[in-house]
Amino acid sequence: MNSSLQESIELTHQVRRDIVRMVHAVNSGHPGGSLGCTEFFVALYRHIMTHHTDFDMDGVGEDLFFLSNGHISPVYYSILARSGYFHINELNTFRKINSRLQGHPTTHEGLPGVRIASGSLGQGMSVAIGAALAKKRHKDDKLVFTLHGDGELQEGQIWEAAMYAGANKIDNLISTIDANGRQIDGDTEDVLDLGNIGDKFAAFGWEVVHIPAGNDLKAVVDGLTKAIDLSGRGKPVVVVMRTEMGAGVDFMTGTHKWHGVAPNDEQLENALAQLPETLGDY
Repeated sequence: MNSSLQESIELTHQVRRDIVRMVHAVNSGHPGGSLGCTEFFVALYRHIMTHHTDFDMDGVGEDLFFLSNGHISPVYYSILARSGYFHINELNTFRKINSRLQGHPTTHEGLPGVRIASGSLGQGMSVAIGAALAKKRHKDDKLVFTLHGDGELQEGQIWEAAMYAGANKIDNLISTIDANGRQIDGDTEDVLDLGNIGDKFAAFGWEVVHIPAGNDLKAVVDGLTKAIDLSGRGKPVVVVMRTEMGAGVDFMTGTHKWHGVAPNDEQLENALAQLPETLGDY
């Protein structure tokens, strides 16, 4: 799927409106990281991946995406709906009983676009490696993409997977780290300092791409394009993407406190006033 950069920038505004409206409606959800990763999802689904809305779990002949930090489901659901995987009106059911749009993505209800249940942090890279190996085995030249939170890197399973991918030259895997420096309990440097993320992955045999401005859509598109160019050369690729938690809504930035808190009525109106309605609300 392709769209002009300006159209995609307009889409980021609408996706952000979807995010704050979804979490407000049920007074539950994770707006901070969702807002911070909006440019990533728009870039991935509108400019980077080869993917089909005629969804099947095998994904033969198309790029695959696995969301590991599943709590940022609002942005995931929004881009899937806005890309045609399901009707945008279904966003009204977010986190409601019997909805396909649970707080953390699940597979048992068959939501198009979602290939794994995620939310138990640290597992997405391992699953993605399996998918990447399957593509190699079946001579499928498409890529596997993942997204992880930087706080998620405190999970040991991530580093087992990273070591395996590097040692086994899983070079059709591109993993992006949302390096916003914040997690549920505070700043990552205070909870458990991550050190130099890029250097750590490089030591495990990965190619490293840096996106210093992860809330600039063109920078994200360019960074992911560079990652694709580095794929297929015997190493997995990691993208270290610097973002701002809560980006696009001024009172949600500069703090970890909007990691998992919904805006009240007044805060919602404030947020929406900062986000132009470009494509129509659901």
